Amino acid sequence: MANPTAPLSTVFATIATWVEDRFSLNELKAMGAKKTVPVHKTSLWYYLGGVALILLVIQTLTGGLLMAHYIPEIGSAHASVQQINNKVEFGWLIRSMHSWGANIMILALFVHMFSTFFMRAYRPPREITWLTGMVMLVVAFGFGFTGYLLPWDEVSFFATKIGVDISSKSPLIGDILGNLLRGGADIGQGTISRFFMIHVFVLPLVLMGLLGLHLMMIQFHGISEPEGYQKLPEGEKKREPFFPAFMLKDAVVWLLVITGVVLLSALAPWGLGPEANPYNPAPAGIKPEWYFLAMFQFLKLVPPHVGPMEGEQAGMVFFGLIGGGLAMAPFIDRGHNPFIARMMRLFGIAVLIGLIVFTIWGYMS
Repeated sequence: MANPTAPLSTVFATIATWVEDRFSLNELKAMGAKKTVPVHKTSLWYYLGGVALILLVIQTLTGGLLMAHYIPEIGSAHASVQQINNKVEFGWLIRSMHSWGANIMILALFVHMFSTFFMRAYRPPREITWLTGMVMLVVAFGFGFTGYLLPWDEVSFFATKIGVDISSKSPLIGDILGNLLRGGADIGQGTISRFFMIHVFVLPLVLMGLLGLHLMMIQFHGISEPEGYQKLPEGEKKREPFFPAFMLKDAVVWLLVITGVVLLSALAPWGLGPEANPYNPAPAGIKPEWYFLAMFQFLKLVPPHVGPMEGEQAGMVFFGLIGGGLAMAPFIDRGHNPFIARMMRLFGIAVLIGLIVFTIWGYMS
């Protein structure tokens, strides 16, 4: 234990020794110094994983604070969110940060996935890194979908009803999935209880496992290098140490992200509509959250029947094939065939353009 009369430098040295004996920080520092990050014209995309990670931290902290006041009961949910907004000190800010942070995190994950795709960082031996990243994006959708209902306002109720109806049209598992999400014949107490449990327990547990595996595989294989960089002579390749050079830049980006989320939340607080009444008609122009708009708009264009299938089922199969195509990228394009690589890139471009166009179309319509 440090002597209270000892010089300050001795106290710091004693604390540093205590920490070093227990956490071996010098070994971690040495490991970080050995790890390098390629420096090239598309290095900017390397920061997106960290951006998604810091947004996840924001979600975890703000979500924990909201849980202290939120009541997952059909008669109290809306009132508890009103109390958070109006009575709890800085409750409106915490809730706004949680809502804005969720949307920005999903956007960051989208951009991270497509930047990884176009840099062909999915190629072997990074199949597991790619697949865990894709599943984490699906989990993020799950967070958004389940969290959207919890305020139990008019828009969230009817948007969730649309989402559950679409999910129940999934081939083979549609009925099971619909009943599992609803927890009964209609959207009600069973739904809000299940969504809350999935939101605060099931999905975080799944995400922790996926994130741990994802980060471990990145440590195993290092930072991916784009093709153009790989072809450079070894002497022309620029690299910077992960610690402290890249880590400090990453920390600056994190601070900017946190500042952006706080400013956005303060300038445009997340609203709360009137309490949901399941017996009221759905408001005109009801739509799901922006990250489901492309699917929503596309399904509106599908005819009632496509061959032997219902139109919505055929639409869900189509989206399943697109997701399957992206997931299979590491097993189709293994870096040996330029023609397959070009086809895979065209597929990615088509998917990205389709998502952007249908999202904008859905928003404008």
